[in-house]
Amino acid sequence: MKKRIAVLPGDGIGPEVIKGALQVLDGVATRFGHEFETIEQVFGGAAIDQEGNPLPDSTLKTCNDSDAVLLGAVGGPKWDQGKVRPEQGLLALRKAMNVFANVRPVHVYPGLEHLSPLKSNKVKGADFVFVRELTGGIYFSEPKERNEKRAVDTMSYTREEITRIVEKAYELASSRRRKVTSVDKANVLETSKLWREVVEDVAKKYPNIETEHLLVDYAAMRMISNPTSFDVVVTENMFGDILSDEASVLTGSLGMMPSASLSENGPGLYEPIHGSAPDIAGSGKANPIGMILSVAMMLRHSFQLEKEAEAVELAVFETLQAGYRTGDIYGGSGTLVSTKEMVNQIHFRMLEDSTSATLLEVYV
Repeated sequence: MKKRIAVLPGDGIGPEVIKGALQVLDGVATRFGHEFETIEQVFGGAAIDQEGNPLPDSTLKTCNDSDAVLLGAVGGPKWDQGKVRPEQGLLALRKAMNVFANVRPVHVYPGLEHLSPLKSNKVKGADFVFVRELTGGIYFSEPKERNEKRAVDTMSYTREEITRIVEKAYELASSRRRKVTSVDKANVLETSKLWREVVEDVAKKYPNIETEHLLVDYAAMRMISNPTSFDVVVTENMFGDILSDEASVLTGSLGMMPSASLSENGPGLYEPIHGSAPDIAGSGKANPIGMILSVAMMLRHSFQLEKEAEAVELAVFETLQAGYRTGDIYGGSGTLVSTKEMVNQIHFRMLEDSTSATLLEVYV
Protein backbone atom coordinates (compact mmCIF):
# COMPACT_ATOMS: atom_id res chain seq x y z
CA MET A 1 0.00 0.00 0.00
CA LYS A 2 1.17 3.53 -0.83
CA LYS A 3 -0.18 6.52 1.10
CA ARG A 4 0.60 10.23 1.24
CA ILE A 5 0.71 11.85 4.69
CA ALA A 6 0.88 15.55 5.53
CA VAL A 7 3.08 16.15 8.58
CA LEU A 8 2.59 19.26 10.73
CA PRO A 9 5.20 19.26 13.55
CA GLY A 10 3.90 22.54 15.01
CA ASP A 11 5.39 24.03 18.16
CA GLY A 12 7.10 23.09 21.43
CA ILE A 13 7.52 19.34 21.75
CA GLY A 14 5.53 18.78 18.55
CA PRO A 15 8.60 18.28 16.32
CA GLU A 16 10.14 15.82 18.80
CA VAL A 17 7.11 13.56 19.13
CA ILE A 18 6.42 13.73 15.39
CA LYS A 19 9.99 12.60 14.68
CA GLY A 20 9.51 9.62 16.97
CA ALA A 21 6.17 8.70 15.46
CA LEU A 22 7.60 8.78 11.95
CA GLN A 23 10.37 6.43 13.05
CA VAL A 24 7.73 3.94 14.20
CA LEU A 25 5.79 4.48 10.97
CA ASP A 26 8.93 3.67 9.00
CA GLY A 27 9.09 0.44 10.98
CA VAL A 28 5.50 -0.35 9.95
CA ALA A 29 6.44 0.22 6.32
CA THR A 30 9.46 -2.08 6.64
CA ARG A 31 7.66 -4.88 8.45
CA PHE A 32 4.47 -4.92 6.38
CA GLY A 33 5.75 -3.78 2.97
CA HIS A 34 3.98 -0.41 2.69
CA GLU A 35 5.17 2.91 1.33
CA PHE A 36 4.33 6.09 3.23
CA GLU A 37 5.23 9.39 1.58
CA THR A 38 5.43 12.19 4.16
CA ILE A 39 5.30 15.89 3.32
CA GLU A 40 6.18 18.31 6.11
CA GLN A 41 4.49 21.71 6.29
CA VAL A 42 4.70 24.65 8.69
CA PHE A 43 1.74 25.14 11.03
CA GLY A 44 0.70 26.94 14.23
CA GLY A 45 3.06 29.33 15.96
CA ALA A 46 5.92 28.33 13.68
CA ALA A 47 3.78 29.37 10.70
CA ILE A 48 2.93 32.69 12.34
CA ASP A 49 6.64 33.38 12.75
CA GLN A 50 7.38 32.40 9.18
CA GLU A 51 4.34 33.64 7.26
CA GLY A 52 2.16 35.59 9.70
CA ASN A 53 -0.60 32.98 9.40
CA PRO A 54 -1.03 29.84 11.55
CA LEU A 55 -2.56 27.98 8.59
CA PRO A 56 -0.86 29.02 5.32
CA ASP A 57 -2.64 28.20 2.07
CA SER A 58 0.16 25.82 1.05
CA THR A 59 -0.23 23.87 4.30
CA LEU A 60 -3.99 23.53 3.90
CA LYS A 61 -3.61 22.42 0.27
CA THR A 62 -1.10 19.74 1.27
CA CYS A 63 -3.47 18.50 3.97
CA ASN A 64 -6.44 18.31 1.64
CA ASP A 65 -4.35 16.58 -1.04
CA SER A 66 -3.09 13.90 1.36
CA ASP A 67 -4.58 10.64 2.61
CA ALA A 68 -4.11 11.64 6.26
CA VAL A 69 -2.59 14.38 8.42
CA LEU A 70 -0.29 13.96 11.43
CA LEU A 71 -0.09 16.92 13.81
CA GLY A 72 2.33 17.36 16.72
CA ALA A 73 1.17 20.26 18.89
CA VAL A 74 0.53 24.00 18.61
CA GLY A 75 0.72 27.04 20.83
CA GLY A 76 2.84 28.54 23.57
CA PRO A 77 3.25 31.71 25.61
CA LYS A 78 5.29 33.29 22.84
CA TRP A 79 2.10 33.88 20.84
CA ASP A 80 -0.42 34.40 23.68
CA GLN A 81 -0.61 38.17 23.32
CA GLY A 82 -0.55 38.30 19.53
CA LYS A 83 -3.44 39.31 17.30
CA VAL A 84 -3.26 35.87 15.69
CA ARG A 85 -2.87 32.75 17.83
CA PRO A 86 -1.74 29.25 16.80
CA GLU A 87 -4.99 27.73 18.07
CA GLN A 88 -6.90 29.70 15.44
CA GLY A 89 -5.05 27.71 12.84
CA LEU A 90 -6.17 24.45 14.43
CA LEU A 91 -9.84 25.46 14.48
CA ALA A 92 -9.58 26.64 10.88
CA LEU A 93 -7.92 23.40 9.81
CA ARG A 94 -10.61 21.25 11.42
CA LYS A 95 -13.32 23.30 9.77
CA ALA A 96 -11.65 23.33 6.35
CA MET A 97 -11.08 19.56 6.44
CA ASN A 98 -14.63 18.99 7.75
CA VAL A 99 -13.35 16.58 10.38
CA PHE A 100 -16.62 16.42 12.28
CA ALA A 101 -15.89 13.43 14.53
CA ASN A 102 -13.22 13.57 17.22
CA VAL A 103 -12.43 10.07 18.47
CA ARG A 104 -10.44 9.98 21.70
CA PRO A 105 -9.67 6.66 23.44
CA VAL A 106 -9.23 6.57 27.22
CA HIS A 107 -7.28 3.49 28.27
CA VAL A 108 -5.66 2.85 31.63
CA TYR A 109 -2.72 0.52 31.04
CA PRO A 110 -2.13 -2.38 33.45
CA GLY A 111 0.62 -1.46 35.86
CA LEU A 112 0.04 2.28 35.51
CA GLU A 113 -3.14 2.54 37.57
CA HIS A 114 -1.20 4.11 40.44
CA LEU A 115 -0.48 7.19 38.30
CA SER A 116 -4.16 8.16 38.29
CA PRO A 117 -5.33 10.66 40.93
CA LEU A 118 -8.16 8.20 41.62
CA LYS A 119 -7.71 5.00 43.59
CA SER A 120 -6.27 2.18 41.50
CA ASN A 121 -9.32 -0.02 42.00
CA LYS A 122 -11.51 2.75 40.53
CA VAL A 123 -9.58 3.06 37.25
CA LYS A 124 -8.38 -0.52 36.77
CA GLY A 125 -9.83 -1.81 33.53
CA ALA A 126 -11.11 1.57 32.35
CA ASP A 127 -11.26 1.48 28.57
CA PHE A 128 -13.69 3.74 26.72
CA VAL A 129 -13.84 6.09 23.75
CA PHE A 130 -15.15 9.60 23.34
CA VAL A 131 -16.86 10.50 20.07
CA ARG A 132 -17.15 14.29 20.10
CA GLU A 133 -18.89 16.41 17.46
CA LEU A 134 -16.15 18.78 16.32
CA THR A 135 -17.38 21.30 13.73
CA GLY A 136 -20.69 22.56 15.10
CA GLY A 137 -22.25 23.80 18.30
CA ILE A 138 -21.37 26.87 20.32
CA TYR A 139 -17.80 27.17 19.00
CA PHE A 140 -18.94 27.76 15.42
CA SER A 141 -22.58 28.89 15.44
CA GLU A 142 -23.66 32.43 14.59
CA PRO A 143 -24.42 35.06 15.77
CA LYS A 144 -21.32 35.50 17.87
CA GLU A 145 -20.72 39.04 19.09
CA ARG A 146 -19.53 41.22 21.95
CA ASN A 147 -19.64 44.83 23.02
CA GLU A 148 -18.87 46.64 26.27
CA LYS A 149 -22.14 45.60 27.91
CA ARG A 150 -23.05 42.28 26.36
CA ALA A 151 -21.62 39.14 24.76
CA VAL A 152 -23.47 36.52 22.71
CA ASP A 153 -22.54 32.97 21.76
CA THR A 154 -25.00 30.77 19.88
CA MET A 155 -25.38 27.01 20.03
CA SER A 156 -27.11 25.41 17.07
CA TYR A 157 -27.22 21.96 15.52
CA THR A 158 -29.00 20.49 12.53
CA ARG A 159 -30.51 17.02 12.53
CA GLU A 160 -28.00 16.03 9.86
CA GLU A 161 -25.02 17.13 11.96
CA ILE A 162 -26.23 15.15 14.94
CA THR A 163 -27.13 12.07 12.92
CA ARG A 164 -23.70 11.65 11.34
CA ILE A 165 -21.80 11.87 14.64
CA VAL A 166 -24.22 9.56 16.45
CA GLU A 167 -23.98 6.99 13.66
CA LYS A 168 -20.19 7.13 13.97
CA ALA A 169 -20.53 6.29 17.66
CA TYR A 170 -22.79 3.30 17.02
CA GLU A 171 -20.49 1.99 14.30
CA LEU A 172 -17.60 2.14 16.75
CA ALA A 173 -19.60 0.48 19.52
CA SER A 174 -20.41 -2.39 17.16
CA SER A 175 -16.75 -3.43 17.27
CA ARG A 176 -16.37 -2.89 21.02
CA ARG A 177 -18.58 -3.79 24.00
CA ARG A 178 -21.83 -2.67 22.37
CA LYS A 179 -22.83 0.20 24.59
CA VAL A 180 -23.36 3.88 23.68
CA THR A 181 -23.73 6.60 26.30
CA SER A 182 -25.16 9.81 24.88
CA VAL A 183 -24.46 12.94 26.91
CA ASP A 184 -26.66 16.03 26.66
CA LYS A 185 -28.53 18.67 28.69
CA ALA A 186 -32.00 17.82 27.46
CA ASN A 187 -33.68 19.13 30.59
CA VAL A 188 -32.66 22.69 29.60
CA LEU A 189 -31.33 23.06 26.04
CA GLU A 190 -33.36 22.82 22.82
CA THR A 191 -30.30 21.55 20.95
CA SER A 192 -30.01 18.72 23.48
CA LYS A 193 -33.68 17.83 23.09
CA LEU A 194 -33.11 17.43 19.37
CA TRP A 195 -29.88 15.53 20.10
CA ARG A 196 -31.69 13.00 22.29
CA GLU A 197 -34.45 12.57 19.72
CA VAL A 198 -31.91 11.81 16.99
CA VAL A 199 -30.06 9.33 19.22
CA GLU A 200 -33.31 7.45 19.79
CA ASP A 201 -33.92 7.31 16.02
CA VAL A 202 -30.41 6.05 15.25
CA ALA A 203 -30.52 3.51 18.10
CA LYS A 204 -33.41 1.71 16.38
CA LYS A 205 -30.98 0.68 13.63
CA TYR A 206 -28.71 -0.97 16.20
CA PRO A 207 -30.97 -3.18 18.36
CA ASN A 208 -28.01 -5.17 19.72
CA ILE A 209 -26.34 -2.09 21.20
CA GLU A 210 -27.31 -0.77 24.61
CA THR A 211 -28.18 2.94 24.68
CA GLU A 212 -28.19 5.20 27.72
CA HIS A 213 -28.74 8.95 28.08
CA LEU A 214 -26.92 10.98 30.73
CA LEU A 215 -27.19 14.66 31.53
CA VAL A 216 -23.76 16.23 31.24
CA ASP A 217 -23.42 17.10 34.93
CA TYR A 218 -24.18 13.54 36.00
CA ALA A 219 -21.87 12.17 33.30
CA ALA A 220 -19.05 14.28 34.73
CA MET A 221 -19.63 12.82 38.18
CA ARG A 222 -19.91 9.22 37.00
CA MET A 223 -16.71 9.53 34.98
CA ILE A 224 -14.93 9.93 38.29
CA SER A 225 -17.03 7.60 40.46
CA ASN A 226 -17.36 4.72 37.96
CA PRO A 227 -15.17 5.16 34.84
CA THR A 228 -15.32 1.47 33.94
CA SER A 229 -19.06 1.77 33.22
CA PHE A 230 -18.45 3.52 29.89
CA ASP A 231 -17.76 2.03 26.46
CA VAL A 232 -18.51 4.65 23.75
CA VAL A 233 -19.50 8.16 24.83
CA VAL A 234 -21.00 10.48 22.20
CA THR A 235 -21.72 14.14 22.78
CA GLU A 236 -21.71 17.62 21.26
CA ASN A 237 -18.71 19.89 20.82
CA MET A 238 -18.42 21.85 24.08
CA PHE A 239 -19.52 19.01 26.36
CA GLY A 240 -17.07 16.71 24.60
CA ASP A 241 -14.27 19.24 24.94
CA ILE A 242 -14.74 19.45 28.71
CA LEU A 243 -15.53 15.80 29.47
CA SER A 244 -12.75 14.32 27.36
CA ASP A 245 -10.23 16.55 29.14
CA GLU A 246 -11.66 15.39 32.47
CA ALA A 247 -11.33 11.77 31.38
CA SER A 248 -7.74 12.28 30.25
CA VAL A 249 -6.71 12.68 33.90
CA LEU A 250 -7.76 9.08 34.62
CA THR A 251 -4.69 7.72 32.83
CA GLY A 252 -2.26 9.78 34.91
CA SER A 253 -0.64 11.54 31.95
CA LEU A 254 -1.81 13.47 28.92
CA GLY A 255 1.27 12.17 27.13
CA MET A 256 -0.33 8.73 26.77
CA MET A 257 -3.44 9.76 24.88
CA PRO A 258 -4.01 9.89 21.11
CA SER A 259 -6.90 11.26 19.09
CA ALA A 260 -8.38 11.11 15.61
CA SER A 261 -10.54 13.72 13.91
CA LEU A 262 -12.46 12.10 11.07
CA SER A 263 -14.37 13.40 8.05
CA GLU A 264 -17.00 11.65 5.97
CA ASN A 265 -14.83 11.20 2.88
CA GLY A 266 -11.62 13.21 3.14
CA PRO A 267 -8.38 12.75 5.09
CA GLY A 268 -8.38 12.34 8.85
CA LEU A 269 -6.38 14.47 11.29
CA TYR A 270 -4.39 12.62 13.95
CA GLU A 271 -2.76 14.23 16.99
CA PRO A 272 -1.93 13.55 20.64
CA ILE A 273 -4.10 15.46 23.10
CA HIS A 274 -1.20 16.98 25.04
CA GLY A 275 -0.18 20.57 24.46
CA SER A 276 3.07 21.94 23.12
CA ALA A 277 4.76 21.89 26.57
CA PRO A 278 7.32 24.59 25.69
CA ASP A 279 8.92 24.26 29.13
CA ILE A 280 10.35 20.84 28.22
CA ALA A 281 10.81 21.34 24.46
CA GLY A 282 14.23 20.12 23.35
CA SER A 283 15.03 18.47 26.68
CA GLY A 284 14.24 14.89 25.66
CA LYS A 285 11.58 14.60 28.36
CA ALA A 286 8.47 14.49 26.16
CA ASN A 287 6.37 11.33 26.15
CA PRO A 288 5.98 10.21 22.50
CA ILE A 289 3.35 7.54 23.18
CA GLY A 290 0.30 9.73 22.49
CA MET A 291 1.72 10.65 19.09
CA ILE A 292 2.72 7.06 18.30
CA LEU A 293 -0.75 5.80 19.22
CA SER A 294 -2.19 8.53 16.98
CA VAL A 295 -0.25 6.89 14.14
CA ALA A 296 -1.93 3.60 15.06
CA MET A 297 -5.30 5.33 14.84
CA MET A 298 -4.36 6.67 11.40
CA LEU A 299 -3.47 3.18 10.22
CA ARG A 300 -6.81 1.86 11.48
CA HIS A 301 -9.27 4.62 10.56
CA SER A 302 -7.82 6.18 7.41
CA PHE A 303 -5.97 3.23 5.87
CA GLN A 304 -8.00 0.28 7.24
CA LEU A 305 -4.75 -1.43 8.29
CA GLU A 306 -5.97 -3.16 11.44
CA LYS A 307 -3.09 -5.63 11.72
CA GLU A 308 -0.54 -2.83 11.44
CA ALA A 309 -2.37 -0.67 13.98
CA GLU A 310 -2.44 -3.54 16.46
CA ALA A 311 1.29 -4.13 15.95
CA VAL A 312 2.02 -0.53 16.99
CA GLU A 313 -0.33 -0.70 19.99
CA LEU A 314 1.11 -4.03 21.09
CA ALA A 315 4.65 -2.62 20.87
CA VAL A 316 3.61 0.26 23.13
CA PHE A 317 2.01 -2.14 25.59
CA GLU A 318 5.05 -4.44 25.67
CA THR A 319 7.42 -1.50 26.15
CA LEU A 320 5.41 -0.31 29.13
CA GLN A 321 5.23 -3.84 30.51
CA ALA A 322 9.03 -4.01 30.23
CA GLY A 323 9.16 -1.04 32.61
CA TYR A 324 10.31 1.78 30.35
CA ARG A 325 9.04 5.18 31.46
CA THR A 326 9.37 8.80 30.44
CA GLY A 327 9.32 11.27 33.32
CA ASP A 328 5.57 11.92 33.26
CA ILE A 329 4.79 8.23 33.96
CA TYR A 330 7.87 7.31 35.98
CA GLY A 331 6.57 7.49 39.53
CA GLY A 332 9.79 6.09 40.99
CA SER A 333 9.56 2.63 39.42
CA GLY A 334 10.79 1.20 36.14
CA THR A 335 13.53 2.53 33.87
CA LEU A 336 13.51 6.27 33.27
CA VAL A 337 14.26 6.99 29.60
CA SER A 338 14.37 9.91 27.18
CA THR A 339 11.95 10.58 24.35
CA LYS A 340 14.37 9.05 21.86
CA GLU A 341 14.98 5.91 23.93
CA MET A 342 11.25 5.34 24.43
CA VAL A 343 10.77 5.61 20.66
CA ASN A 344 13.64 3.20 20.07
CA GLN A 345 12.16 0.65 22.47
CA ILE A 346 8.73 0.82 20.82
CA HIS A 347 10.26 0.72 17.34
CA PHE A 348 12.32 -2.36 18.24
CA ARG A 349 9.30 -4.25 19.56
CA MET A 350 7.12 -3.19 16.66
CA LEU A 351 9.61 -4.67 14.19
CA GLU A 352 9.49 -8.00 16.02
CA ASP A 353 6.91 -10.58 15.02
CA SER A 354 7.56 -12.79 18.01
CA THR A 355 4.08 -13.03 19.45
CA SER A 356 0.64 -13.89 18.14
CA ALA A 357 -1.13 -12.36 21.16
CA THR A 358 -3.84 -9.87 20.34
CA LEU A 359 -4.27 -6.66 22.25
CA LEU A 360 -7.47 -8.04 23.71
CA GLU A 361 -5.54 -10.98 25.15
CA VAL A 362 -2.74 -8.90 26.65
CA TYR A 363 -5.03 -6.25 28.11
CA VAL A 364 -7.08 -8.76 30.11
